[in-house]
Amino acid sequence: MTSADGGQRELILRVATRLFAALGYDATSISQIAEAAGMDVATLTQRAGGKRELYLAVMERAHHAELAGLERSVGEIAAAAPGEASAAVHHLIDDYIDFCAQNSEFPALWMHRWLFDASDVTELDRQYVQPLVQYVTEALEPLTRGSPDMKYVIWSVIWCTHAFSRGGVLDDEGNRVGPEDPETLRRFRAYLHEMVHCVLTLPGDLPENAI
Repeated sequence: MTSADGGQRELILRVATRLFAALGYDATSISQIAEAAGMDVATLTQRAGGKRELYLAVMERAHHAELAGLERSVGEIAAAAPGEASAAVHHLIDDYIDFCAQNSEFPALWMHRWLFDASDVTELDRQYVQPLVQYVTEALEPLTRGSPDMKYVIWSVIWCTHAFSRGGVLDDEGNRVGPEDPETLRRFRAYLHEMVHCVLTLPGDLPENAI
């Protein structure tokens, strides 16, 4: 593959990510992607394959970006001394919030799947989501002494963060605001820290950004 071909493929993946995130897989056509990328369908399929192949590539790319964003903080939990474990959990929360706020198209891709978008593409949840949830579960379980249902703790963080990154909340005037507003992001971050800290009964005080 030449550098020009690689540049075109990267452009196609960025455009397809944006359209799949905005419209969902089922409502996005290959011709829409080609038009938005500034090329004809034949060129697009030559560079990146058909719609299904392109969707699989987009979802793989999103997964690897998310995994890369979490590996450091999950590793920090595993390596933490007993007195540092709570801080490491809070770093994980911050990293996940920041990832979703800065890459809101990736949560949108999964939220479409929650609504049964691309229901004929069945392997992605088993291939990407289940191992990632298990990866975080195994890192956190030693801290819980077996009391909370860790699977639902993790899913609660996922549900809240994905929804906040895409839909935000209503302010006192009824306007929708989200992570682009610093104070709204601060309050959401503080809430999620407090929720996880209390559910897991972590030792020590909440971090300053959770007050």
